[in-house]
Amino acid sequence: MHGTLNLQGFVIGGSNNVHIDGLTFEDSPKMHIAFERSEWVNATSLTIQAPKHSPNTDGIHIQHSKNIIIYNTSIGTGDDCISIGDGSSHINISNIDCGPGHGISIGSLGKDGKHETVEFVHVKDVSFTGTTNGARIKTWQGGKGHARNITFEHITCIDSARPIIIDQYYCDHKTSAVRVSNIVYDQIHGTSDKEIAVEFSCSKSVPCYNIVMRNISLHSTEDGTQTSSICQNVRGLRNGDIIPDVPCLNEAENLPIVN
Repeated sequence: MHGTLNLQGFVIGGSNNVHIDGLTFEDSPKMHIAFERSEWVNATSLTIQAPKHSPNTDGIHIQHSKNIIIYNTSIGTGDDCISIGDGSSHINISNIDCGPGHGISIGSLGKDGKHETVEFVHVKDVSFTGTTNGARIKTWQGGKGHARNITFEHITCIDSARPIIIDQYYCDHKTSAVRVSNIVYDQIHGTSDKEIAVEFSCSKSVPCYNIVMRNISLHSTEDGTQTSSICQNVRGLRNGDIIPDVPCLNEAENLPIVN
């Protein structure tokens, strides 16, 4: 194992078979923990804290790594609770308390036209409290590559803005895009403090496809106000009660497992 502590936080790089347990990280000037070029990292019972308005203070960032397991952890920062960057695969995240922060994010991917990939990610049993996003996938226009085979399930949102979001228009405006496909949202419940609780803003040139939603119930924080969705250039299926309505997805009685 190779671990360093610097202005970027605690970095585990170029390492295999690492276990970290019961550590607390507080007020890093940048990201708190990074897993880079590593395999078989098991991280549990961590506490990560930073002020709500502290920029770029990601809780955990994963890049060029695979077979990463993160569970039973509490994260509240001024940026993503967990961000998953290029070259990452087979990532399992469970039993996470996230908030404040920007949610759990795939990306951003494809900046400056780069070919970047993330695949086989499973996020389960997460609570988002007062976050600016929940389950997020963000890519740059002009990029290449893919974000695919990703599942978000058993998620609770409490006063979160944009609990479910795919944004293929992150910060730039070009014709190519990172392909987003085989994404499952299953049993996501709670409240949104914005009217738009589900946002699928996908590229016209490279649409999102095989997007699956099951049993979604996201109501407004304000009593009596209905939530709504944005649904651009998306192809996929839905099953069970879906609140808010996501009309671009086709109704299906039995949905295939895509992951």
